[in-house]
Amino acid sequence: MNEGTKNMAERRGFLKALGLGGAAAAAAGVAEAAGPLRADAVPAGTARKENEADRLKARYQENSAHVQAFYRTNRYGG
Repeated sequence: MNEGTKNMAERRGFLKALGLGGAAAAAAGVAEAAGPLRADAVPAGTARKENEADRLKARYQENSAHVQAFYRTNRYGG
């Protein structure tokens, strides 16, 4: 193999590796674009079951310590 052919083979190998790397990055981007798993995608046997009373109860409690600390630190009125 002469010097010109050897350099050409090295360039082709580099470009092939570059192309494979780009394809792998594109595949990773597609998987990332799909987003995180949704909560309703959890299999039914492992999901936490809520009864109707749990679904209807109030969850936000404005007088709790962490909510008061949030508004105090961010200086929202009140």
